[in-house]
Amino acid sequence: MEELTLITPTFLFSAVSLILLAYTNRFLSYAQLVRTLKDRYMEDRSAITKAQIVNLRKRLRLTKQMQVFGVVSLLLCVATMFLIYIGYQLISVYIFGVALVCLIISLGLSVREILISSNSLEIYLSDMEK
Repeated sequence: MEELTLITPTFLFSAVSLILLAYTNRFLSYAQLVRTLKDRYMEDRSAITKAQIVNLRKRLRLTKQMQVFGVVSLLLCVATMFLIYIGYQLISVYIFGVALVCLIISLGLSVREILISSNSLEIYLSDMEK
């Protein structure tokens, strides 16, 4: 195995930072959607609105998990860079591997959330068709 240098975790560090920014934007749009759905549900307690709320809860839970795994990945990248800097090469390789696994989990959760979001749009469109 080649020696891990500071460059490799630096690339992951910047990628994870951008992903976390996208997750934060997604979370902020959900916050606005929660406010809108709450007002709509107070006016009309329809089954469609309730289904949207249930769907949104799932999406919020997944987004929180995505963010947690993304942040853990970012922290582990920083730890990897520090370990490389102080000369603990072998430990840094394992920590970097865990960072990659956390990023994979975060991205997998993102795919799941996208599928649920698509389902939410289907619920909304079915309401418009009626």
